[in-house]
Amino acid sequence: MKGNEAIAEAAIIAGCRHYFGYPITPQTEIAAYMAKRMPKIGGTFLQAESEIAAINMVYGAASAGVRAMTSSSSPGISLKQEGISYLVGSDLPCVIVNAQRGGPGLGGIQPSQSDYFQATKGGGHGDYHLIVLTPASVQEMAELTVKAFELADAYRMPVMLLTDGTIGQMMEPVSLELTVNDAPEKPWATNGTGMKREHNVVNSLYLSPAELERTNRERFERYAYIEEHEAMWEEFMTEDADVVVTAFGIAARISKNAVVAARAEGIKVGLIRPKTVWPFPKKPFAEVARKGQKVVCVELSMGQMIDDVRLATECRVPVTLCSRVGGVIPTPGEVLDAIRKA
Repeated sequence: MKGNEAIAEAAIIAGCRHYFGYPITPQTEIAAYMAKRMPKIGGTFLQAESEIAAINMVYGAASAGVRAMTSSSSPGISLKQEGISYLVGSDLPCVIVNAQRGGPGLGGIQPSQSDYFQATKGGGHGDYHLIVLTPASVQEMAELTVKAFELADAYRMPVMLLTDGTIGQMMEPVSLELTVNDAPEKPWATNGTGMKREHNVVNSLYLSPAELERTNRERFERYAYIEEHEAMWEEFMTEDADVVVTAFGIAARISKNAVVAARAEGIKVGLIRPKTVWPFPKKPFAEVARKGQKVVCVELSMGQMIDDVRLATECRVPVTLCSRVGGVIPTPGEVLDAIRKA
């Protein structure tokens, strides 16, 4: 399957029956797939009049306690930011897919990773985080989509699948025998109750500064728990490495090839691949700092994740950047050159 199609089918397997979206390259296959499949399974597909409308439809569906999803690409995700902030402020679970393209502005339709800051540092107004998952294969597109719905429900917050045009468009074998946990009870939802309980109100407005401060602090206590328990990463040949390459998504696949080539030259090098970029996997990078390993950060941006790498290593080891931008993907040879220089 294409990566985008794997996301859509995995969402359906996870119990998503409400999808609201708007076409934009390179994620349109998600909406097209949902348009075909949702009517056949009693679900709702709605192409909204805009990205802004789509994210607010997700807000409404999530308020009722159902698993809901939207998807877009970089400029469209920017339009959704106000709605994402409202979802966070109302403690509503949902899944948002960003198949990144080059920017800023309209940029181009080729793959990029330059929305990292937007995804991991909030993006909209106010103090908040999203859980951000970064698949590196079509199989992970499917598996992490299921994981995204489960994390969203567990922590009552939006979860973003941060992917790119390459993985979204590539075709690979994929198993859809996915383990799915049942959605939890949602006593906070605004669904009808036949007057059997108090009416619920979903809202992000707090006129009392003290109440808003308390709510924000409680939310960040939840974030601290997530940082401790939900960070995910993969390590490859890091045990004896003098140099550690770090990358996510498509850049990580290219980097793994470069690591293998460097090992063939006798260079002791390994790879740390974040599978969550928020929470950022700080523990393996603390170990990098302890061992004194040098780091090469490979990104499809001018350098964004590199800031988190430097923070996680407490600036105790050299961290250099290997990057291409504008939709250009680095070759394994370019990454290998960066490893040699390090």
